Amino acid sequence: MARIKRFESHRFVGSRDDMVVYDTDIAAQSESLRIRSESDDLLGRNLLQSFAPDDLAEARNRGFKPAR
Repeated sequence: MARIKRFESHRFVGSRDDMVVYDTDIAAQSESLRIRSESDDLLGRNLLQSFAPDDLAEARNRGFKPAR
């Protein structure tokens, strides 16, 4: 499974327009993020975010909710 360019080394990537974080190690979530990123131009509009440390707890700490 391929990750989004510029986020290849990040497991958790959030979309700032809806505050949802995607686990890119889960194929379905990775594909959902890829489709959203392409159709809504999330990368071009600077609406994607990674987290340090790269874990779900940090994403939640910043107000993101996990994708379903």
